[in-house]
Amino acid sequence: MWKRIVDTGKRIFSSLINFLSRSNYNKTIINSILKWFPYIIGSIVTAIVAVLYSKIFDYSVSVSKLVKHNFPWLFFIITPVCLLAGWWIVKKISPAASGSGIPQLMAAVNPKRNALKVSTGYLLGGKVLVTKVLSSIVALLGGALIGREGPTIQISGSVFYITHKFLPDNWPKVDRERMLIAGGAAGLAAAFNTPLGGIVFAIEELSRSNLNAFKSTLLYAVIFSGMTVQWILGPYLFLGFPKVEAGGFSLIGYVIIFSAIAGIAGALKGKFILELLKFTKRFKKTYLHVIYILISGLVVAFFIYSNKNVAYGPGKDVMNQLLFDTKDHDASVWLLISRFFGAIISYATGIAGGIFATSLSTGSILGHLLMNLFSLDINNKLLILVTMIGLLTGVTRAPFTSSILVLEMTDRHAAIFFFILAGLIASVTARLIDRQPLYKRLEESYLG
Repeated sequence: MWKRIVDTGKRIFSSLINFLSRSNYNKTIINSILKWFPYIIGSIVTAIVAVLYSKIFDYSVSVSKLVKHNFPWLFFIITPVCLLAGWWIVKKISPAASGSGIPQLMAAVNPKRNALKVSTGYLLGGKVLVTKVLSSIVALLGGALIGREGPTIQISGSVFYITHKFLPDNWPKVDRERMLIAGGAAGLAAAFNTPLGGIVFAIEELSRSNLNAFKSTLLYAVIFSGMTVQWILGPYLFLGFPKVEAGGFSLIGYVIIFSAIAGIAGALKGKFILELLKFTKRFKKTYLHVIYILISGLVVAFFIYSNKNVAYGPGKDVMNQLLFDTKDHDASVWLLISRFFGAIISYATGIAGGIFATSLSTGSILGHLLMNLFSLDINNKLLILVTMIGLLTGVTRAPFTSSILVLEMTDRHAAIFFFILAGLIASVTARLIDRQPLYKRLEESYLG
């Protein structure tokens, strides 16, 4: 069936090139249009898929909210079952769809990958796309602490890979690696409506070549993806406009302290995930893995049940509370522990799900608690934002991506220098825990 779809796509593309070749237009212009066409198609499809995925994702979170308000005890049943179902979907359909998806895309564009052992089609493609969506949504219905940004990036990479597969032999040569890098950027841009974040992510995490070699394709992918999302949803900020007072240097000492602590916490999160994944590889029998996932589900259910606040899902509600709500919002140490370890345990079960949003939400709680500890003005949200940047940087070791993402999510340009400083400090302190970032460690397992 998949081969018939690809063949049909190639025939359509081939008909287009034959039509253009018979026209009277300048051949150089036609050749340029044909080279850009796959990027434009991939970007538009990515944006549409990302919007649909986000809608389903948000609906699944609302299901958990409904259960929490009415039948909280039900999590002890649905969380283990949904985590097990999410893991089973990945295991049976496409094992490369597990986890975030960013390490898989990194491996797909890595020239050191043994393509004979690990093909690009294994890491990206139709099966991966479908599995990514199904596994993450099923797990989320059970309250799993996962985000959609990593899956959206792998989904976008799959869309661009499939688009490239449709190109017939007589099509002007389009470099597949450049398309996949552009796909990753378009995916992040579509996930958070953060076009600059998508560009910086591609440069920091995906590119191993000179920027000049692919800068135009990267920009086109991000522009068309972002424009399509805004055309569907309208212009919006992922988090809104928190109050930030960034004048002067009176807070710079706290920025350094908060981001350093957050960087260490992020690195520890990555370290714990790796240790749990290493532990699960010891299971030679399937039933042992099933038991492990069921126990993990019960632990996550306990975290959700025992917290008054939101201890399920990506944590956007928590971030909104801490950044905008002036009322008591129960941001306790127990909530911090629950969200920190709940995200680690959820990820390590092998389901599909990202860690960007969960890291940002955990960082917001940590920042709020540190502000209370130091008796700082809780109305100024600058230190919460830098702690969010610091924790995400500690996990990814991508300081500029983290700082630009938060900048675009909140539109707080006055704090840009504090944001970048926070990312750099967190990146340095995270190395005290592990010199290699989580994604780099996970990428190695997909190189063959």
